[in-house]
Amino acid sequence: MSAIAAIFARDLRRLATNPAAAVIVAGLIVLPSLYAWFNIGASWDPYAQTGSLPVAVVNQDAGTTLRGTPINAGKEIVTALKENPKIGWVFTDEADAMRGVERGGYYAAILIPAEFSARLATVLEDVPRQAEIDYYVNEKINAIAPKITSSGASGVVEEISSRFVQTANGIIFKLFNQVGTELERNLPEIEKLRSLIFELERRFPEIRAAANTAQQDAAKLNRIVGAAQGRIPEVAKLAKEGTELAGKVGDILKTSRTALQGMAPQLKQDLILLRQAAGAAADVTGLLRGAGSDAYDPQETRKAAEAAASRLDTAASVAVRIADVFRRLDSMAGGGRLSAPIAELGRIESGLKSQAALLRQIRAALDKGEAPAAALADRLDALSKESAGRLDKLIGGFDSDVAPRVDEAIAKAASAAGDAQSVLSGAVKSLPDVQSLLSRASQALAVGTKELQAIRAELPAAEAKIKELAGRIRSFEKESSLRELISLLKTNAQRESEFFAAPVRLKENELFPIPGYGSAMSPFFTTLSLWVGALLLVSLLSAEVHEPGTSYASYEVYFGRLFTFVAISLLQSLLVTLGDIYILRAYVLEKGWFVLFGLLLSAVFMLMVYTLVSVFGNVGKAMAIVLLVLQLAGAGGTFPIQLTPPFFQAIHPFLPFTYGIGMMREAVGGILWDVVRGDFLRLLVFAWGALVVGLALKGVINRVAAGFVAKAKSSRLIH
Repeated sequence: MSAIAAIFARDLRRLATNPAAAVIVAGLIVLPSLYAWFNIGASWDPYAQTGSLPVAVVNQDAGTTLRGTPINAGKEIVTALKENPKIGWVFTDEADAMRGVERGGYYAAILIPAEFSARLATVLEDVPRQAEIDYYVNEKINAIAPKITSSGASGVVEEISSRFVQTANGIIFKLFNQVGTELERNLPEIEKLRSLIFELERRFPEIRAAANTAQQDAAKLNRIVGAAQGRIPEVAKLAKEGTELAGKVGDILKTSRTALQGMAPQLKQDLILLRQAAGAAADVTGLLRGAGSDAYDPQETRKAAEAAASRLDTAASVAVRIADVFRRLDSMAGGGRLSAPIAELGRIESGLKSQAALLRQIRAALDKGEAPAAALADRLDALSKESAGRLDKLIGGFDSDVAPRVDEAIAKAASAAGDAQSVLSGAVKSLPDVQSLLSRASQALAVGTKELQAIRAELPAAEAKIKELAGRIRSFEKESSLRELISLLKTNAQRESEFFAAPVRLKENELFPIPGYGSAMSPFFTTLSLWVGALLLVSLLSAEVHEPGTSYASYEVYFGRLFTFVAISLLQSLLVTLGDIYILRAYVLEKGWFVLFGLLLSAVFMLMVYTLVSVFGNVGKAMAIVLLVLQLAGAGGTFPIQLTPPFFQAIHPFLPFTYGIGMMREAVGGILWDVVRGDFLRLLVFAWGALVVGLALKGVINRVAAGFVAKAKSSRLIH
């Protein structure tokens, strides 16, 4: 130990008394800090500067009309982009845009064609056509810029889709409102027409009896026929108005059927989202069943229970909205075609609410520091599986069972409107016959009983026509209610269009927020700079002790010079970590632990690099550089390790950077001590391995390689 202490003390004394050596070592202490600070500063907040990326926008949209409403989606896009600072939008013509993309003046170009709005407006046609936006990108300019501009272009498409769905649905529901209002306004006349037809049907026996007794009471029969004739013009007018109104209803339902059928894929997507939400409780159950293990964290379980309960509440409200849409369609069509999915959605809603209630009981127990009862977890697991099973069954049978029923309901409503039109149209066509018959009856009465037999012969035909009309009206009323149809058509157009444009919203929760990209990258660049600092030290300072007339054992040389290297590396770490915090102003939640973790990493890295050079000489320096290169890609410091090739995923657990970066990230964002303990123990394994290699192999390998090193130095190319 005295020899080791002597070597270390002599190194410190020589640094203190030799200005040149002191300047070089001071530079070695500062250089890693500059490496870290420049890299962190360069990547401080690149995504805040995306507004400087020029992207050309060319609008050639000619516009169109949708049900009398002017639409120019291209102009709306340009207006929205002018208010969007996330990308540097440049509005120009096609020739300039293409020339700029080819030559690098623009990173990308978005071209809105002339028929863009016209294609969007085909949503109400029998064969709708998708609108297209042309997107051009020059990928040779930069590796990252195309990904950013592509994300911006995708955002434009999503915004257009959302706005158009809301606009189109708004027009459709507005038309429904207009039809419903018109039906409601004319409802008294329609009901009056219905009553008159039923009255004619009811009074025909009287007319027939009057004809039979016409010879005895011709005057009475004449008054009855006259009364009927007096009402015929009113009946004809109301029948004509009712026919036109029913025709409008049928046209609207026929036109809207294509748009309503587009609801089915959206409803199925909503059910899939409900299925994902229904599995939220399963994650909490898994955490609860891990209670008692080292990895179990009650706080994490409490947060998971709270988040899952909120998500299940939202899912339950979405289930209510979907059931309400089904219920309205079922009410309009009649016959209970959608009663099965409506009932199933009610049971799913109840199950989701029950899960949310259980999760809140679990969270309450965790807030009190108590372990939730096992029965609660078992009940939660059973409810989660039951809800998931119901949703799987509903989604699995959606295309084959539910969607056809939705289409059948819409078709039934359109058919009912058609039947109503047919009934009223028949009334209009038949009333002239009735009027003619009554007119002839009146003429027969005028000429006397001689013509009575002819009148009686015509009455059965008129009675048959009236009965046929009355029968059709009863059939329509049996299958559909006009008031229910009016209620469905008069829904709030704005609320319904907003709901179908965005039926689900994402609520984001940040568990360990880190403001700024540079602060998030500081753990990686700080860890990297400490390894670079160790490489700089072994490149300029000697790992061997050369004292004339003095002989040391290999382990004495190893430890004596190791202390010198570690002492300098600790100064490097202090400067890097304190500079990150107080010079760069990087966000660090646990500043003290950030500095201490940096000191630990610096000591471990220095031990590893020093051991490689002390044992293997110049070959060890090359080994340390190769290890650095592997760690740059394999430690997951920049991209998630899951995004790297299989080779780097395989070596990821065996790299010291993996655990060094992990510890520094904990200090920056918020410490989970079980994670820190795991990373710390793995780093100790690396340190222990370096010590074993250094003590066991240094003397042997140095003696074996002495001749080879001497011959290499004799070339005067290698020191």
